[in-house]
Amino acid sequence: MLAALVVQSLFDLIMPAHMKIIDDQLLNDLANEAKKSPRLRKNYNFHQSLQDKCHRFLNALEPGTQVPIHHHPTKDETFVILKGKVRVLIYNDQGEVVESCVLSHEDGQYGVDIPKNVWHSLECFEPCVLLECKEGPFVEHEVDGILEISRHHPPAGKDN
Repeated sequence: MLAALVVQSLFDLIMPAHMKIIDDQLLNDLANEAKKSPRLRKNYNFHQSLQDKCHRFLNALEPGTQVPIHHHPTKDETFVILKGKVRVLIYNDQGEVVESCVLSHEDGQYGVDIPKNVWHSLECFEPCVLLECKEGPFVEHEVDGILEISRHHPPAGKDN
C-alpha cells in the first residue's frame, strides 16, 4: 500500500495535470490579485502563448477599473460571468450606448457573445470574474481599436 502511494506521488510529480480546475480558490486568488493591480484587473490565461489560435482566460475585475470602449476588427468575443456582477455595453460609432446587458447569476443572465467589429466596454458593479474566449493571436489595440469619447450610461429600458 505504501509503495503504491509513493509510486502515485512520483507519477504526480512527473506527469502534468490534465485539467485546470476552476474553483472558488482560483477565483478568490485572482480577485485578490486584481485588487492589488493598478488597473484593478487581472487575467489568468489557460492558453499557453499569446500566439495561440484560441485565447481562453479568466478576467477578474474590481469596481473602478477602466475598460475603454474598444472593438476587435476581426474577432468575436465571448464573456461568461462566474462571480459578481458586470454590465456589458455596446456602442455605435459616435460612442452612444445602443444596447446593454447586466451579467450576474442572481439575475439569470450568464453571458454574451459579441461579434467582431462591435464597439463594447464593461462596467463592473462589484468584484467579478469572467471567463473570456476569443480568437488569437493577441494583438495590442491599435489607434483605431479604442473609441476616444467620454463614457455614456445606457438609456432607460435598454438593459436586456
